[in-house]
Amino acid sequence: MIEFFRKNIEPNKKVKTIEILLLIGLCLTSIVSFAMGTSKINANVGQINFIEQVEMTRDFSLEDYDEDYASCDVTYTKGKDSMVITYSYDEYVNHDEKTITAYEFESKDGTKLYFDHKDVSKSEAQDVYTSVMANKTMSIFNLAIASLILALSVVIMMLFSRQFTTYEKAWFLSIMALATIISVIFPEESANGVNGIVIMLLYLLDTFLNILCELLISKQSRYNFLVSVLVEIVEIVMCIVLMYRFATMATTLFFWLPIDIISYINWSKHKDDQEDELTVVRRLKGWQEVLVILGIVVWTFGVGYLISGLDIATDFYHNETLETAIIYIDACASAVGIANGLFIFFRFREQWIAWYICAFLEAVINIISGQYVLLVLKLGYFTNTTYGYIKWSKYINSHSEKKEVSIF
Repeated sequence: MIEFFRKNIEPNKKVKTIEILLLIGLCLTSIVSFAMGTSKINANVGQINFIEQVEMTRDFSLEDYDEDYASCDVTYTKGKDSMVITYSYDEYVNHDEKTITAYEFESKDGTKLYFDHKDVSKSEAQDVYTSVMANKTMSIFNLAIASLILALSVVIMMLFSRQFTTYEKAWFLSIMALATIISVIFPEESANGVNGIVIMLLYLLDTFLNILCELLISKQSRYNFLVSVLVEIVEIVMCIVLMYRFATMATTLFFWLPIDIISYINWSKHKDDQEDELTVVRRLKGWQEVLVILGIVVWTFGVGYLISGLDIATDFYHNETLETAIIYIDACASAVGIANGLFIFFRFREQWIAWYICAFLEAVINIISGQYVLLVLKLGYFTNTTYGYIKWSKYINSHSEKKEVSIF
């Protein structure tokens, strides 16, 4: 009895202790990072001193404005330093200079500030200083947000430790840890008037909820659909904030949200006889696969053509050809996503193949868009999709003698 206690209880206590210490460490990291970032942004600029007059070069790659914009930001750079000037659209149209004379100032803490005039007021200096510090502290805030979400990941693995294998826990926490690192190394720029920190928060939430949902699907758990509803909400917000991927947004709003609800009901009706938490799954027939492929092709070109004809203003992309290419890739990804949703609803194993294709298409979009933290999510997709396909295949092979009559 003593030996049993030593081998089984003590190791569990050690694991729990490590998990608790990790949780405390992550929470402290988040609190300290938030405090540091907030103090830097709210710091008083103090006295600023004029240094010199410099020539700055206009960065045209960041501009793609039309009459839909009330104001237009023009960025001028000198090495790693930059100055942003906001013009009205009429002023922007008539402003074609490639360089500008800027006035360089320095704050009491050595921060360089640039203005297009020399007589700088206290409020102007404070606004520019706050903006510069916000950009400088972006990685700090990203660390705070990522640490908090990683702490939430640890809490879930602790509370439901008996429902997950060691591999599943390691996979889940590894993906979130990697997302934390990437979010600090590659902070996201602001877009459409939304701060990059908020955008990164959406990316990290999307990663967290998606991999949790994927993990539950691989375990044939009907509860994945409850998490999936949160996934859809976050992704709709992302599309609105970034003003992009409207095919995906429409698919999410009118297809994924309803299919999640009815899929939960359908899966609840097909519980495994031996294990209540498992759902009975099966494989697709050949002729059904052909119909699905044809549907994807028609959807891709039809929806892609319609959306590419819309005049939607966004400063997330600065190249019309690139934006059009992404529209068609997004249309294809949304079509595969619909097929995937139907496969999941009908409990077909082929949904994992659809996951592979969808993950690849979305990875292409993320690379083109510079959304590097979301590539971590795609890595999670690829690894868990393989794991889920193997698990479902084993289940189907071991239950092949049970024939279902209804497609539902």
